[in-house]
Amino acid sequence: KKVLVPVTTKENMQILLRLAKLNESDDSLEKVSEFPVIVESLKCLCNIVFNSQMAQQLSLELNLAAKLCNLLRKCKDRKFINDIKCFDLRLLFLLSLLHTDIRSQLRYELQGLPLLTQILESAFSIKWTDEYESAIDHNGPPLSPQETDCAIEALKALFNVTVDSWKVHKESDSHQFRVMAAVLRHCLLIVGPTEDKTEELHSNAVNLLSNVPVSCLDVLICPLTHEETAQEATTLDELPSDKTAEKETVLKKNTMVYNGMNMEAIHVLLSFMEKRIDKGSSYREGLTPVLSLLTECSRAHRNIRKFLKDQVLPPLRDVTNRPEVGSTVRNKLVRLMTHVDLGVKQIAAEFLFVLCKERVDSLLKYTGYGNAAGLLAARGLLAGGRGDNWYSEDEDTDTEEYKNAKPNINLITGHLEEPMPNPIDEMTEEQKEYEAMKLVNMLDKLSRRAD
Repeated sequence: KKVLVPVTTKENMQILLRLAKLNESDDSLEKVSEFPVIVESLKCLCNIVFNSQMAQQLSLELNLAAKLCNLLRKCKDRKFINDIKCFDLRLLFLLSLLHTDIRSQLRYELQGLPLLTQILESAFSIKWTDEYESAIDHNGPPLSPQETDCAIEALKALFNVTVDSWKVHKESDSHQFRVMAAVLRHCLLIVGPTEDKTEELHSNAVNLLSNVPVSCLDVLICPLTHEETAQEATTLDELPSDKTAEKETVLKKNTMVYNGMNMEAIHVLLSFMEKRIDKGSSYREGLTPVLSLLTECSRAHRNIRKFLKDQVLPPLRDVTNRPEVGSTVRNKLVRLMTHVDLGVKQIAAEFLFVLCKERVDSLLKYTGYGNAAGLLAARGLLAGGRGDNWYSEDEDTDTEEYKNAKPNINLITGHLEEPMPNPIDEMTEEQKEYEAMKLVNMLDKLSRRAD
């Protein structure tokens, strides 16, 4: 930062732009021998723009965002120049991060949304089978390190471009966001070269999905094809509630099915959420985005909510343990309902509340009154009732085990307790009379203070 002053002049920035082939006059990228110079020039520009306010202002004056988009268009379908695309995208991300005006320019003037979506399509080698459906090869090779890095940079740039997009309602925008959501669904169903890279890829996909208008997230699930339907002898929604082993077998299949819909992407999001919980740290940055996304999907899309309810809050059988004790997803989420971080606590409780169709009695059944008190107090629902949103009227079915245990379940703790012995049964008549008089005197004192 302290030695950049000689570099951050208009003339020197223009030299770097020329070396990076960012001048509009350069029509093509044909000379392979020039590629290393282009990559190093882009790296230099990334460092300079990130560390120098002067360079950031010159970037606006030199219309750097438009030049970067022009370079991307030249190389978007050419896989052998991934390094050029990667650092072009990184510079675009930095500019849109540091300048809110550039976000608007990218979105509307430069058509950055379709351009960056096409870059992702190219990185993932997507083959479309329908308007918003892509072919997924579960046995295919993982993404290469270069493709993964390129995709991650594109996801980050797209996040900045779409940061206020949940407010959008125009039909043309809806189509573009559905295409992007379909690309992100593909992203969730593929893997990178390493487990860490896969998690980073999916994390950025989750962040970007949070910017998509919730009405466009219906493309995360899709009807099964005729071939898939023929292969599925048994689906989750056709199995009786007591067939736990069979349900687990179905869930282990590559294709997650619910009500005839492919739920693979939602299952990946759920698994991603559970991994973030298990990490036990950085909940606000790492966990709240995916929890918020699943909450909004569940609130807006019935099939997603019902699938997640089946996974997170299956019919209760064993109520001998407190809801927060155990290793299931429900146990982990209930523990978060009393987390010290207010934001984490609220979103975990909100997610479970939405899965319960915002019915207080249903939430208390799965969490206990003590864990749910914070949410209910904030919503003004301590006395019972339901939230403001409308949900379908399909009823929960209680297991026989839960029905038999229900009279002895402690509503505060949410678990089965043995009936406590009545202390009066062991008292003599004189002791009973003494305790009764103590109670009368206490009530009399309270009455006098109230007056």
